[in-house]
Amino acid sequence: LTLMALLVRAMCVALKKFPILNSTFDDEAGAIIYKEYVNMGIAVDTDRGLVVPSIRNADRLSVVGAGEALVALANKARANQFSIDDLRGGTFTITNVGPMGGTFATPIINHPEVAILGLGRSRRMPVFGAGDVVKAATILPVYISFDHRAIDGVTAAKFTREVVAMLEKPQLLLLY
Repeated sequence: LTLMALLVRAMCVALKKFPILNSTFDDEAGAIIYKEYVNMGIAVDTDRGLVVPSIRNADRLSVVGAGEALVALANKARANQFSIDDLRGGTFTITNVGPMGGTFATPIINHPEVAILGLGRSRRMPVFGAGDVVKAATILPVYISFDHRAIDGVTAAKFTREVVAMLEKPQLLLLY
């Protein structure tokens, strides 16, 4: 299992708790369209540039299923065997600049979605524990960009905290 497989599962659980983030914005109607499924867009670096194919019905997958879907999706994208349909219909996107050594970025929302979650490079750092004891911990930068027409900052922060809480205790994802 990889961090991305755990993240996809955590995102699907959190999106069920915060359905406004799993919606799209219809510009013509000026309306928010809630989705009853999660098509998780995954930003993939290819020789043709960055593409965002989606894992269809990601919310129906286990952590292992999400891992298998991620491998298949990335292989297909990097081999340039994706179609325009693979790039349409996403309801939320994850981007990860960590593999390129990036620690922070400002991800751009994949229209017509209303939010995108970004990850930076994880690294071991000193942190203060109980009693101000310094210990080593793995730190993973997580950040979100969102459309204020649909989501306010408090909701985005609560959603992000929910995802982080699940990543801090990934064994809980096996319960969902």
